Amino acid sequence: MHVFTGKASSANEALTRAHQVYDAAFAARQAGLEVPGQQDGGWGARGVRDGWELDWAAAKAGRWSNPNDWTRKTPYEL
Repeated sequence: MHVFTGKASSANEALTRAHQVYDAAFAARQAGLEVPGQQDGGWGARGVRDGWELDWAAAKAGRWSNPNDWTRKTPYEL
């Protein structure tokens, strides 16, 4: 699984932005350059590994909810 985060007004926009930052990161890596940092809307990619091929047709977008956020925990969750 790969996770891209940033602001978007729709799932379609989120998928488009994620694909754009992935493409920019991949192009930079191929050119021997640093992976671009965070772009407008908070979108960015931390790294790209050779041999990774993302299946964009199967990609899904939705509201991110950090599973490790301590404010989400109930007293009974560990």
